[in-house]
Amino acid sequence: ECVTCHRSDGTDDGIPSITGWPAEDFVVALHAYRSKHRDNDAMRMVTSRLSNEEIAGLAAYFGGLE
Repeated sequence: ECVTCHRSDGTDDGIPSITGWPAEDFVVALHAYRSKHRDNDAMRMVTSRLSNEEIAGLAAYFGGLE
């Protein structure tokens, strides 16, 4: 679902890249969307369906991409 909007090749064409982030930063960002501390309706909707384990898994996966 992430690559519906975000590009997996790391390019940023108006939507921020999510590849290569430190896992902790990625997790903090997704939790901020889920708890409505960051403003983006699409990200809030997506993160509301993710468990903590899924967020950690996504952080590990996308953090490992260059």
